[in-house]
Amino acid sequence: MKIILAYISGVSNRNDPYISLLPTGLCYLHACLREAGYDSVLANFSGWSDSRIEQELVKLEPDMVGISQWTHNRHASLDLAARCRKLFPKITIIMGGAHATFCFEELLAEDSPVDCVVIGEGEQTLLELAGRMAGQTDWRDINGLAHRRDGKVHVTAGRSLLVNLDLLPIPARYFAYSIGLDTELQPEFIVTARGCPSACHFCSSPAFWGKKVRFRSPEAIVDEIIYIRSQFGLIYFSIRDDTFTADRRRTLEFCSGLVDRQANILWNCQSRVTAIDKELLIMMKRAGCECIQLGVESGSPRILRQLGKNIAPAQVEQACSDIREVGINLSVYLISDVPGETADDLRQTIDLVRRIHPDDGYVSPLAYYPGTRLFYDALSAGVVDRGIFNGRMQNALYAAANPGRTSARLLKELSNTDGDDPSRFNRQKELLGYCCTTNILAGEYYRRNGDRRSAEAEFLEITARQPENPWGWLLLGELHEETGKKKKSRECYNRVLEIVPRHKPSIAALGALSV
Repeated sequence: MKIILAYISGVSNRNDPYISLLPTGLCYLHACLREAGYDSVLANFSGWSDSRIEQELVKLEPDMVGISQWTHNRHASLDLAARCRKLFPKITIIMGGAHATFCFEELLAEDSPVDCVVIGEGEQTLLELAGRMAGQTDWRDINGLAHRRDGKVHVTAGRSLLVNLDLLPIPARYFAYSIGLDTELQPEFIVTARGCPSACHFCSSPAFWGKKVRFRSPEAIVDEIIYIRSQFGLIYFSIRDDTFTADRRRTLEFCSGLVDRQANILWNCQSRVTAIDKELLIMMKRAGCECIQLGVESGSPRILRQLGKNIAPAQVEQACSDIREVGINLSVYLISDVPGETADDLRQTIDLVRRIHPDDGYVSPLAYYPGTRLFYDALSAGVVDRGIFNGRMQNALYAAANPGRTSARLLKELSNTDGDDPSRFNRQKELLGYCCTTNILAGEYYRRNGDRRSAEAEFLEITARQPENPWGWLLLGELHEETGKKKKSRECYNRVLEIVPRHKPSIAALGALSV
């Protein structure tokens, strides 16, 4: 039985590399199906023409198609389902994902091309569904499904959540069975937990995954990183948990595992201002953490309460101060265009940004998403109607009537943040002792500012102290290439490949140098 697990972003081109990324949940579903023996194919149709999509579908001849639906791609995903139904009238078409989970009634309207919706976490449900289909038996009583029958939408009993996430297979083991997948970028993004203990009014994660956080073990995470480094040549990773440091002990054990196994990678993660401390940050940096993204959202206590953040500006300042003292790059998320936001609220946010000195950040106007308290409160108050997501074509549906008023000011403020203080690297070295992450960030700073001699000294120290660390050789090779020292550059890139034979940037650099 051929199964396609598909995603389409709804964006018409792929100039943005992140359009090439699939939701990690879809990758887990694919891995589970492959491991169970099913002929599953991951398909990323983002940016493809209609004719190209149809040609690929006809070539694959699926028996079942599962489509990942989120708010931003809700229309494109439904169009894809309709295209599949037109080409293959008798196949089973399934939707899953956050938007489908919370909007299954609208999705299963009369004449919908969708047969059923997987509600929430989908691995066990999809495996059971595939088994029933393979055996040609009725699937409509499977737990965790919504489907239409006799003119009505029926929802089966809820599915119990997975308890041991370590039982899930590593998605990257099955990326070879895919089309349209960027295998250089996709393996970089990993997830190590499900659920969120917070209750932010604008986020649907707790409603989708549950408020109780379920964690993968530190050993399983390190195993996945080592596997991806070996098979794909990646030495940089992005951990996409809502709050990676929610379990402090697990984070420390993960960092110790990276150090003990000499992973020699760099990585970033998302966290919460109340879930980090200086001791933890020091260990994280020693294990290669170069950037932490914090959900700051606002500098106004009133707006923070309105958003359900349950944090205070003073906590934000303390967390950011610790991050900067340890020497990890600081990135912040801000929310703009909140209804009722005053000039004073905006001023407080700008003042906070100036005090915490982030290295960069992201500003997003407040938007409605199904499954969030923000949306359901607006629905109850009559501010929006239930069909808002069907009736409007925009990818994001903002809470403000004319979003952009405050986001532009906040973006400008973020671009003005000044971290131009090279003396900070000496203070970091006094605090941590030798740490290759400090050398890397210091060397890159000097390199950007034209001080190649200081940059070279930082990178050379890595190669001297940790000759099996690919980062020292890689950055030294890039530096030599910039200064026209081709022989030295080739030597450095070859050294990287001795350590990480499948490191594609080094392979590409050697190819360019040989021309």
